[in-house]
Amino acid sequence: MSILFQTERLIIRNWEPEKDAMQAFKIYGDPNVMYFISPPLETVEAVRYRLKDRLERHKHGTGSWAVVEKETDEIIGAVLLVQLPNNDGITTTNYEIGWHFRQASWGNGYATEAAQQILSYGFKNFNLPVIYAVVKPENKRSIAVTQRLGMKSLGLTNEYYGVELLLFQLKATHYHTTLS
Repeated sequence: MSILFQTERLIIRNWEPEKDAMQAFKIYGDPNVMYFISPPLETVEAVRYRLKDRLERHKHGTGSWAVVEKETDEIIGAVLLVQLPNNDGITTTNYEIGWHFRQASWGNGYATEAAQQILSYGFKNFNLPVIYAVVKPENKRSIAVTQRLGMKSLGLTNEYYGVELLLFQLKATHYHTTLS
């Protein structure tokens, strides 16, 4: 197991598709979790394939990581830092942060806690000047996470994923001043 970060309550680590697929299915197979993201995956095998694909596509330090609750040793979510694709599916030079958590873990501050670690990682390890988040306007929970992270709303955009989204940004200079 390759651990990227630990917080008081969480371990953020690389996915292990063979081992993690069943627990990840509680996230990616749940229609309530996937409501604002994409259609839910229908089988554990489909989740395993998706996890393997993510590992293959993100080999240079960015990607998607499992979020494990220390107390239970269960995967409760995922956090990601990836290049933001435009509507044609072509990756841009902009990076986005994202989070997906199983429904039983909502409302505990886990998304914010994990995302803070990934923001720090993106700014420190990749010297990114800015990190973005894109959120469907009706996804109030994710909007609240962006606000707790200190991200600034740039309004609505149609530039990414072929749908209208709220675009948020956090500049490295602002992030570092909020840590002082």
